[in-house]
Order: sequence, then C-alpha cells, then structure tokens
Amino acid sequence: MHLIELYLSVQGESSFAGLPCIFVRLAGCNLRCSWCDSEYTFSGGQKYSLDEIEDRIAAFAPVNLVEFTGGEPMLQERELIPVMERLLGKNYTLLLETSGERPLAAVPAEVHKIMDVKCPASGESGRFYGPNLEALTARDEVKFVISDRTDYEFAREFIRQHDLAARCGQILLSPAFTKTPKPERSAENCAFDPRLLVEWMLADQLPARLSLQIHKFIWEPLKKGV
Repeated sequence: MHLIELYLSVQGESSFAGLPCIFVRLAGCNLRCSWCDSEYTFSGGQKYSLDEIEDRIAAFAPVNLVEFTGGEPMLQERELIPVMERLLGKNYTLLLETSGERPLAAVPAEVHKIMDVKCPASGESGRFYGPNLEALTARDEVKFVISDRTDYEFAREFIRQHDLAARCGQILLSPAFTKTPKPERSAENCAFDPRLLVEWMLADQLPARLSLQIHKFIWEPLKKGV
C-alpha cells in the first residue's frame, strides 16, 4: 500500500474528536477540492507491505483507534480492505475518511465510515456516488465542508432529500479553512465566521453537529503529521 505518513495524534474531527488516534494517510486523490488541505498527498510517499503497516500501527499500543485517510483511501481498495480485515480481527476500532466518490459496498460493516459529501464551493459537488447512501449504517457519519451560504443550503437540502438523519449516526457540518491560513490558531482562518453556520443550523433546526477541525486550533493550521 502506498502511504504518505503514519503517525499518532488526537482525532480532530467526527464524533471521535479528542481521542488518541493512529492516522494512516494514503497517497493519491482523484479530486481537486478548492479548499483541500492535503495537496501533499497527490504525489510522493512510500510503498509498505501489509505486515509493515500492521507492525507500525502495533508500535503505538495501547491506542487502538485507527483512521485511514488521504487523499482518497478507496483508490487503493485492493490493498486497503485486507488491512482493515486484519486489524478488525485484532479488535482495532477503524475509521475511514472518504469522499464518497468511490463505491463503499466492500468496506467491512464494522468500519466507521466518515463520508465527505462535496458542496458546490469545493468544485467537486457532482462527483458523489449515489449508491453509497445505501451503504451507510448507524455507525457511519456524513460530513459537509461549508464555505458559504450556498454550500450550507446544498447540505441542508441533501440532508432533507435523502433523510440522512435516518441513514447514519452523525451529520457533521464543518466550516472550510482558507488555503493560506495565518499561523495563529483561531477561527479567523475559517472561510467564514463559524457563528454564522451555527445560526443557520439553529434557525433550520438541522439534525447536524458543528464540527471544527480541532487539530487546527491545537497546532498551527498548516502543520502536518498532527
């Protein structure tokens, strides 16, 4: 499997936010979101065998929460699924961060999928693979990165149209960060004031959770490996 990095930190997003987590960041992505903060995954990295990956993860014991992210991890589905199955067999809790552009039916049911549905400002909103909605379970989460009011309205209608609250365990709305954030660890680096997003959510009684990328408030927003 082709990896960019593998490291221990705390989970910065999702309902697992704040927990110690081992991140396995895979190389490669077929999308080019306007606000992407992981462009360094588009090239480079190193090949590892399944045994090598498992050994590196085991070195962080007793932490047993592992997230596969990218890039787009499902581009390496052939190698990724066996790694997941091996780790599940050893009682790891697994998260998969994915755009939802690739089919997810083969992902083991025990994996917590965090599916990032792209909004219009990303430039990739037409790439979602509709049948993935049927692959969602109560352990899964759907995330929308919001850059402006248009993105919010897109997310709101998607949530309502597909009855997401009944399909998954959590719906996350996350304000986008600017591509060139200041080193200061503050909400001023968001694409717009998160208070606006909260006001919109409350006004519409949206069944969603505000999700701030807490690692960008703990460390400098551009810092890697955290």
